[in-house]
Amino acid sequence: MSDQNTSMALLKEVRERTGAGVVDCKKALNESGGDIDKAITFLREKGLAAAAKRAGRAAAQGIVGSYIHAGGKIGVLVEDLGMQIAASQPRYVRRDDIPAEEVEKERAIYRTQTLAEGKPEKVIDRIVDGRLEKYYGENCLLEQSFIRDTAKTVEQLVKEMVARTGENIVVRRFSRFQIGEAGEAAD
Repeated sequence: MSDQNTSMALLKEVRERTGAGVVDCKKALNESGGDIDKAITFLREKGLAAAAKRAGRAAAQGIVGSYIHAGGKIGVLVEDLGMQIAASQPRYVRRDDIPAEEVEKERAIYRTQTLAEGKPEKVIDRIVDGRLEKYYGENCLLEQSFIRDTAKTVEQLVKEMVARTGENIVVRRFSRFQIGEAGEAAD
């Protein structure tokens, strides 16, 4: 593969993963020495990409099927939460599941964005903390707004179900599969 084909492939991947414009992606790749992850971070710091939402996305066609093991002894269907996971695409069950280095990377990106916006130094930490809370609310299943009643979180819904049924309900992990997308599992 020639250098031009390689650079076009890198450019295409950064565009697909971030949704940023061609010129911005080229600049990010130049700034990062051709490193895709660094280019995505650069774009996010400049506020030009929503990489977390688009990471790993690929266009493909197909269907998703279900499986229940022979004899019906293994298989799971969860009322409402399955649709929540499909629609909201959480990456983790709870904030404690997020690796510390990922939280610090997000914090650094938000700090860079806030500084670039010209916010006063005395409020930067509060703004960064607020953006990090939003990140948790988008990426942690239990902190997401419940899609059928956005006035409550998924965690509140689970607690209501515990109170109503008298059974202990714990969400420990989930796996979300979509054709053309790398699967993410939360343990």
